[in-house]
Parts: sequence; structure tokens; C-alpha cells
Amino acid sequence: MSWFTKVKTPLEIIGGKKQVPAGIWTKCDGCKETVYSNDLERAFNICPNCGFHHRLSSAKRIELLIDEGTFVEFDADLVTKDPLKFKDSKKYKDRVAAAQKKTGMKDSVLSGTGLLFGRPVSIAAQEFGFMGGSMGTVAGEKLVRTIERGGENKTPVIIVSCSGGARMQEGILSLMQMAKTASALGELAEKKLPFISILTDPTSGGVTASYAMLGDIIIAEPDALICFAGPRVIEQTIKETLPPGFQRSEFLLEHGFLDMVIRREQLKETISSILDYMAPMDSVDIAKTSDAGNDAPLNTGEENNLE
Repeated sequence: MSWFTKVKTPLEIIGGKKQVPAGIWTKCDGCKETVYSNDLERAFNICPNCGFHHRLSSAKRIELLIDEGTFVEFDADLVTKDPLKFKDSKKYKDRVAAAQKKTGMKDSVLSGTGLLFGRPVSIAAQEFGFMGGSMGTVAGEKLVRTIERGGENKTPVIIVSCSGGARMQEGILSLMQMAKTASALGELAEKKLPFISILTDPTSGGVTASYAMLGDIIIAEPDALICFAGPRVIEQTIKETLPPGFQRSEFLLEHGFLDMVIRREQLKETISSILDYMAPMDSVDIAKTSDAGNDAPLNTGEENNLE
């Protein structure tokens, strides 16, 4: 072998074409340009070309808003007991198992406590990758506990909504979470503690019809779909063409349903400024927020009359 011969491992060739490993590039849904995936991830899934906001996981939502190293997760082990023993083309328990494997979560809400620029907050974020972020008994319970934790510790509550709505596999029990979360927010309001609701793409169905639109301040990300029924369903029902941008953040802001539309990279500072005005920082004892000992499975049987 010659000293100057360069030995290379060739790219895998299939059908005469060099194959690029999967996941290296992402096609932007906004500008349709191909974006380097690592660049997109570093920018919290905001396209560097057009600024389009791609969906973000619940864990990344927490990373975006909460100071590094301060998040303490609560209620991570709450799991549904399939109260209706539901089955369509697949068993509900099999769908849940598949979603758990896909996301590494037990259900569609990540919740806990942390610091936002040094301020203690109680926070929850929905995971769209888990059955479309749908709200069942577990999601409702975790959201209520997030709200109650804020009340107990006298801290603001932040909920990031990203959901297709109620979880049909739990029927009326899913719809009950609308009243349950609204009632918990009513108690929080009586304690004069702020609730910041952040709406992302999509926020729809029973989530929109309950806690998502009950914030003291309601913030949305740009171009997020926010609705009860989607535009296609409405067009088919009323047999009319809807106006441009109907049910998107900017349309709702113009018509008074939102307080502001904020880009993702400005969200943390904006919330901090709002909380500085609404709830000036006092000395708050949050020592007990480090005790995440409430991780027992959710009883949807005899204790809560959900079976």
C-alpha cells in the first residue's frame, strides 16, 4: 500500500445514490427550506430563516422557561387505569403503552416547581407527542395538583397548553377535567395568586374550553392554532369560507381573545416582567417543593369513583 493512499469509509449507497443519515435535516413548515436539525434544536425549534415556531416537547418547554438545575418534577408516576376498558381499532391501554414508549412519560403532562429568573413558580407543560397532548384523568389531576401547589406555596402558576383536547378513550371522565381544573383556578384566584396561560400550536377542544382561556394573562406563540372546533369542521358545518388566519394567534389577539402574542425566545423575560408587576417577590418558603413524594399511581377506581 502506498504511504499516500487515503483510506475512507464510503457512504452507504442504495440504488446508486448516496444516502444522508436520517434526522440530519428538517424541512421547515413555514418557509419550506431545509434546515440543519441541530441548528433548529439549539434555537428551541424556531426556524433561523423565517422564524416559524415548530412544536416543542414538554421537557424543552421547561428548559426554555425554568432556570437551569432548579426544576423539580412532581407526580411523574401517575398512570391511568383505563376506567372504561375502552377499545376501538386498538385497546386504549395499548395506545397508552405506545405513547409511553415514544415519549418516556407516563402521561401527557410534565409538572413540577422551579425558578424563573430566581422566582419560585409552579409549572406544567403538555406533551403533544403523547396522544396529541390529550387531557384525560391523569392530565387533569396533574394540572390540578400544579395549581394547588402554587396555592400552597404562594407562588404563581404557569401552564403551557399544547393539546388536541379531551381524551375520547376516557369519555365523560375526560370532560370532567374541564370543571375540575376551572374550580382549582377559582380557588387560586381567591388567594390572589397569578395564573399565566401560554397557548401553543395547537390548543383546542376541552383544553381551550377550560383552563387554557382562564389565565389572568393569556399569551400565545405566533401563528398557533387556538380553537374549540377546528377550521375544517367549522367550514363544513356553516358551508362558508373562513377569513384568512382564522383561529390563529394573531387573529385572536385582534379580536380580543388574547392579551399578547410573544415569540418563543422572548417568552421567559416577558413572563418575568409580568410577574414583577402582578406579584412582587416576597420571601417564599419553597423548601417543601423539593419533596416530590406524591408519585403514587392515580386511583381512578373506588377512591375517586372513576371506574
